[in-house]
Amino acid sequence: MTTFRAKVAAAERHLRTVEPAFGPLIDRYGPCQIQPRRTGTHFEALARSIVFQQLAGRAASAIHARFVTAVGGSVTPDAVLGRPETDLRAAGLSGAKAAAIRDLATKVRDGTVPLARLGRLPDDEVVERLSTVRGVGPWTAQMFLMFRLGRLDVWPPGDLGVRKGVAVVTGSPALPDVREMPALGARFAPWRSVAAWYCWRAVDTLTPD
Repeated sequence: MTTFRAKVAAAERHLRTVEPAFGPLIDRYGPCQIQPRRTGTHFEALARSIVFQQLAGRAASAIHARFVTAVGGSVTPDAVLGRPETDLRAAGLSGAKAAAIRDLATKVRDGTVPLARLGRLPDDEVVERLSTVRGVGPWTAQMFLMFRLGRLDVWPPGDLGVRKGVAVVTGSPALPDVREMPALGARFAPWRSVAAWYCWRAVDTLTPD
């Protein structure tokens, strides 16, 4: 059986072949750090993603810590729904984020978002299911696929860091349009997540952990 790290190594060889400009990035930054996450739960990861949306790391970390305390130290659907929304707001969450996390908890409980089997669903269905949650769009779902499930062929065309990185890697003087991104990423398949990771590295963009 091919190990995950062997797949990443194959991805890096492929990228060196189809776009030699990836070579110096691979040499500089070492192996791509995308991998399946075994710690915590999918619910915790998604709730954290919602908290961190559009916030700087330190501020987001502080609010996230207060949120965890507000739900009793264990981030589960029952814990979230067992607290009034005012408790989440008091922890520093905006009204939209508090509502989004409660909507996630509701959809997990009613089966709309089947967290227990998300890892067995194809990428498109994972994005479709997660995008039913208020405040969770395709980008958040794509980051979940890459940095939680460790999927290696995800290409986030709307991500500004990836777009900037593509321009650097391809030597383009102009930032590619979102509509151009699927075609630009096609030659990196079936390892587009790895290509995206090195595009982020090319412009020093922080990525989800």
